[in-house]
Amino acid sequence: MGYGWLDRNLKWVFTLPAVLFVVFMMAFPILYTFRISFYEWSMSATSAPKWVGLDNYIQLVSDKRFWSATLTTINFTLIAVALETVLGVAVALLLFREFKGKSLAKTLMLLPMVATPVAMGLVWQLIYEPTIGAANSFLKLLGIPPQEWLASPSQVIPSLVIIDVWEWTPMISLIVMAGLATLPAEPYEAADVDGVRGWQKIAYITLPLLRPTIMAAALLRLIDALKTFDIIYATTQGGPNFKSETLNIYGYVLGFQYFKLGLASALIVLFFLLVLCLTLLMLWMRKRTEVYR
Repeated sequence: MGYGWLDRNLKWVFTLPAVLFVVFMMAFPILYTFRISFYEWSMSATSAPKWVGLDNYIQLVSDKRFWSATLTTINFTLIAVALETVLGVAVALLLFREFKGKSLAKTLMLLPMVATPVAMGLVWQLIYEPTIGAANSFLKLLGIPPQEWLASPSQVIPSLVIIDVWEWTPMISLIVMAGLATLPAEPYEAADVDGVRGWQKIAYITLPLLRPTIMAAALLRLIDALKTFDIIYATTQGGPNFKSETLNIYGYVLGFQYFKLGLASALIVLFFLLVLCLTLLMLWMRKRTEVYR
């Protein structure tokens, strides 16, 4: 009898450990963070957490630094993802063609993705160094005056966007190349018969067919870019003057420098809602692209 029940429910028996692991590793931290967000809890104090209700959320909403971090997060993410999507599609179209050294080009393209982000942040910090950095040395050859890069409040976000684009454009390219490999041959054969050539094929056949793939790649990158922490913390730690402080950085500062765990948890909950809203917006846009194909 026991073996009969096991045979009928074998799929549940095998998947249950994985489900429990996901629930424990994902659902529990989320629910616990949500609970802590209603408490005033400081690791620097010996008193127990104190229930404060919505006070943490009210304090954040009235905090100019929170809104500055929110705006910085959105600006950094949208600019980086837009550039990575355009460049990623262009690189994918280039590498999908046959040419000498194609395998070497693909290998070199993947190097930024496999490098340790913190180590790359330190390397880019040296590149952007105002006096001896390679970036200003290159500008000097072009006759352009040296820039402050990461030390400039107005240039720090564009400088960080350059690092992010360099690191994550290959991911977009890989996804788009996978989509290119699945495109049907019939539209291209019909285009050859009609005399369509070159960029016309790309504009009127390839890109429309790739639209769902491009949207999926942009969605994945959007979710990841919103959570960027390591590169920013390794290069600027949110400076100068909080101009590169994202919600991730501000949450880290609240929790592990100011030891305000309740306030940090409330910020993470609001950050989660922001990521969720932008994700749903991208999913809606992707669905519309599939409807109008």
